Amino acid sequence: QKKRRAATARRQHLKSAMLQLAVTEIEKEAAAKEVEKQNYLAEHCPPLSLPGSMQELQELCKKLHAKIESVDEERYDTEVKLQKTTKELEDLSQKLFDLRGKFKRPPLRRVRMSADAMLRALLGSKHKVCMDLRANLKQVKKEDTEKEKDLRDVGDWRKNIEEKSGMEGRKKMFEAGE
Repeated sequence: QKKRRAATARRQHLKSAMLQLAVTEIEKEAAAKEVEKQNYLAEHCPPLSLPGSMQELQELCKKLHAKIESVDEERYDTEVKLQKTTKELEDLSQKLFDLRGKFKRPPLRRVRMSADAMLRALLGSKHKVCMDLRANLKQVKKEDTEKEKDLRDVGDWRKNIEEKSGMEGRKKMFEAGE
């Protein structure tokens, strides 16, 4: 039992030491990132000096607008390149699956959807679809025919059973049998 306590105590000590090391490493990384950020900003963004005259301010604004446009163009170009490369990667991975001959089925999810919602999803929201199946049926009135009335009047088999149930019914059956 002492060995177990010692092992757990050692494990706890090692765990706490690892956590302390991780915290110091994270702090060092954050400081390094901050220094790198400051260096990048100092290199790419010189300190802003505001001139006194109106014409110099206008020239400064024009320069800043030109820089903004160039940066936006670069950003757009990099986004387009990224989209192109991701599309190429998807195409290549699809070709790879085709060449291997193994097709990976995507996991299907169960979706609870009413028939109206399903038709709306398939046909689009423009089409108003109603899945009331009883709406187009004809209304038929039930007519009492003479045959049905006769059948009802003949008698219900339940009445005969009720008459024969109990002691009186058995007595009648016994007397009828003699």
